[in-house]
Amino acid sequence: MRKTIFVIDDNNTNLTVAEESLSGHYRIIALTSASKMFTFLEKITPDLILLDVEMPEMTGFEAMKRLKINDLYSQIPVIFLTGLTDSVNEAHGIELGAVDFITKPFSEPVLLNRIRNHLNIDELIRERTSQLIERTEQLVQLQNGIVYIMSDLVENRDLNTGGHIDRTSMYMELLINAMLERGIYAGELSGWDFNSVVSSARLHDVGKIVISDNVLNKPGSLTDDEYITMKMHSLEGERIIDKAIERTGNAEFLHNAKMFAAYHHERWDGKGYPYGLKETEIPLQGRIMAVIDVYDALVSERPYKKAFTHKEALKIITDGSGRHFDPQIANVFNEINKEIMAAGAANKN
Repeated sequence: MRKTIFVIDDNNTNLTVAEESLSGHYRIIALTSASKMFTFLEKITPDLILLDVEMPEMTGFEAMKRLKINDLYSQIPVIFLTGLTDSVNEAHGIELGAVDFITKPFSEPVLLNRIRNHLNIDELIRERTSQLIERTEQLVQLQNGIVYIMSDLVENRDLNTGGHIDRTSMYMELLINAMLERGIYAGELSGWDFNSVVSSARLHDVGKIVISDNVLNKPGSLTDDEYITMKMHSLEGERIIDKAIERTGNAEFLHNAKMFAAYHHERWDGKGYPYGLKETEIPLQGRIMAVIDVYDALVSERPYKKAFTHKEALKIITDGSGRHFDPQIANVFNEINKEIMAAGAANKN
């Protein structure tokens, strides 16, 4: 299939020369103004644009700015056609995003060679970009697969917390979205890869994999010594993920997983574990997971306790604001509590 080229020039002679030079090789759409070009762009996406610089209604430079701010058109390669030969104009055009300049009057061999070269480069870039996107998607699928396998291993060992990981992942998604909508910790959240964060949250209890079954699945309350052993899962989770980072590099999802694993039992007042951090010393991932983790534990039945009602659990979260929990995060959780309750009810085992 022939590639499509737009030629935009207010001089009909230049348009005729360009059409005669190129029509044997490409599908040419000749237009006398930039405004007409934008009208055609609504229906046709060309493979390349030849754009005159000096035009009365809208200059080539002005048209280029409009092209680059529109995601639909910003990747189309543009070659400026110009009678201007000064370096200042050429530098300005390249700065705006043009791939080349062709000086008028142009010869057919020069025009054909320049266009052919840039179309070949553009095709190569698109091919390589497509390959990179495909490989990235494969890596993300592999990453998520590993996360699901590891989290399932933990949950299959811990007979007391069925469905906990799935529910906390859903609560995490709801809570982060609500925080973003309200501008809570927007500076930190804006730098997060949302999908990576939610996926990595599934590893917050990965350290439980080294806790003995006698402690992990004890049907009654834990002794003081057993509780100390159980608390080690935060440090063990951090250690496990640190080893993964050493072997594979500090990928973002591993960094987030480490923050969730190590800090989700820290408290706003500094009385949590394993490090006794307080307030914003605690990484944001840990402060978010602290609310979610406690809520799910409260509303879930255990061999040693009955499930609290949603209303009872919400009161505990509210009462713990500023002591156990980051008050801003607890407040957002309270505001979306109905969505949280609905998500949990839909995913109870």
